[in-house]
Amino acid sequence: MPASLSLTDALGHALTDKRIDILRQIGACGSISQAARAVGVSYKAAWQAVDTLTNLAGTPLVARAVGGAGGGGAQLTEAGHQLLAAADAMAQARGAVLSRWQATPHAGPALARLAVRTSMRNQLPCVVDRLVVQGQIVCVHLRLEGEGAGALGGAAGAVSLASRITRESAELLGLQPGLAVLALCKATAVRVERGGRAASATATADAAPAGTHRLPARATRVVRGESGDEVSAELAAGLHMVGFAAPQSGLRAGSAVVLVLEENAVVLALAEL
Repeated sequence: MPASLSLTDALGHALTDKRIDILRQIGACGSISQAARAVGVSYKAAWQAVDTLTNLAGTPLVARAVGGAGGGGAQLTEAGHQLLAAADAMAQARGAVLSRWQATPHAGPALARLAVRTSMRNQLPCVVDRLVVQGQIVCVHLRLEGEGAGALGGAAGAVSLASRITRESAELLGLQPGLAVLALCKATAVRVERGGRAASATATADAAPAGTHRLPARATRVVRGESGDEVSAELAAGLHMVGFAAPQSGLRAGSAVVLVLEENAVVLALAEL
């Protein structure tokens, strides 16, 4: 192997999507195209999965043979076999730990969500409402979990949030209506504006552009800063988000605010049991 195998990086997030399944199928059938069909993703998505895992592992996991009607053959390298063995061991250990908490109704989902480690401060539990395919892009419409979540979108029944991702990413994550996901967003990607009647009138007269969300909230904490005021806010659903307002915004705890963010800034993550 040209480099040492990084199990920590390669398995840090892969258990929650189809990448490991694709690697397992390549080992079983010796073909990228057959592995893609077995897992239920496109040939392109399967290659993306292999490339992503290879990047994370730091060493080749699949030896490719170019050519042939089926796109050529493929075999797992020694590192690929080691990665699958480690994934199986981790799955068994994880299952043993989670089985101890089955009697506690909310412990399992909470543990799964805590397992996601990221620098993104905004992490919102959601449920996939529907998927809209737009060429190579999929717009994933989400319902935020929590009491009062239906009020976030404004009109009754309006979706609360959406994320724009590639078709390959949607396939690899196995996204479908009803699936529980985490919506992640950097605090610096959330613009905080003053809310209230004046903001509502402005929003009505100058509607938000397509792909932009305006979420009503109430500030719970404001930290002044020269480059912008950091605002922690609570949504109607009882969920919390962090964003930035203009310097000297005049906002304070209790102020009505609007959180503005673009669909392209919303990243999706799975936290399966």
